[in-house]
Amino acid sequence: MAVLAVSLVARGEEPLKILSYNLRFGELATVEQLGDFVASQEADFVALQECDWATKRERAPHQHGVKFVSEIAHRAGMFGLYGKAINYKGGYYGVGILSRYPIIKSERVLLPQKPKTEQRTLLVATAELPSGDLLTFVSTHLEVSSSEARMEQVEFINRYFDEWPYPVILVGDMNAEPHTKEMQALVEAGWKNMTNEEKTYSTKAPKIKIDYIFYRGARPVELRKTEVVEWCTLSDHFPVVSIIDIK
Repeated sequence: MAVLAVSLVARGEEPLKILSYNLRFGELATVEQLGDFVASQEADFVALQECDWATKRERAPHQHGVKFVSEIAHRAGMFGLYGKAINYKGGYYGVGILSRYPIIKSERVLLPQKPKTEQRTLLVATAELPSGDLLTFVSTHLEVSSSEARMEQVEFINRYFDEWPYPVILVGDMNAEPHTKEMQALVEAGWKNMTNEEKTYSTKAPKIKIDYIFYRGARPVELRKTEVVEWCTLSDHFPVVSIIDIK
């Protein structure tokens, strides 16, 4: 379950298509199936969560040694970036970013961590659009087991982007429903929800919404379209897609 953020200065750019998808480390599908789905969406930027890198999970033996972000980026024809959260099963576990445009700067930022909880991370990438404008795209995955831990992580994200010079889009798996104090803290800090209220988890029995695309910035933004891709059941999360236009 994870999160992604984008910042953009746009002058006459086409609307951006953003995709957020928690892969469930490929337990329910092959990397080829996941890559073909991502390619079919023709997104400009993609945030991937629960991405393994060369692990040997007992629950997904068909994925042993797979480097998800690189494989999916190759199949989708996009630039790929990986952010490790933890060492796991002989490899790594974390989040990823795919970009249609060149990434000129990137950084991994560790989020606050409570004792006995998993380390979470922000993956921050700045890409150059065809116009020469710069866009910062950030992917993250918030703590699943503790509302208090998520609140600390949300407050950290708010502070991190408080002085940001560009508009920012924050996308991903927040592990929290819209009414929670964590999500309200994002809204109160100026983040605009660029998704609808459809449930995103689980694909077997959709009961909760925990995957989002948020926007914050001085420039106005228009939401052209958003949807939960309910026909795609390659993971335990549904993919979330939004098309946005930053004025």
